[in-house]
Amino acid sequence: MTTSDPRKMLKQLNKKPHKLTRFKKYNLSKKRSCGRATASCTRCGRTGIGGFVGQYKLKYCRCCFREIAPKIGFKKYS
Repeated sequence: MTTSDPRKMLKQLNKKPHKLTRFKKYNLSKKRSCGRATASCTRCGRTGIGGFVGQYKLKYCRCCFREIAPKIGFKKYS
């Protein structure tokens, strides 16, 4: 009973309530209310890990920020 997505297992375990409660306790990720995992890009929806520009309340991932930066008024100095 191994799958890549733990939510697929819920369909199989609906008939076994005791195993279902243990599975939910140990295998499903919990909902986050704060931290890096909750931040997402307003343009593409990518989550906060892997380069996230939250400064000045922009909330863009690094890829979207590089595309939008000249239009917003940021200049690259190098």
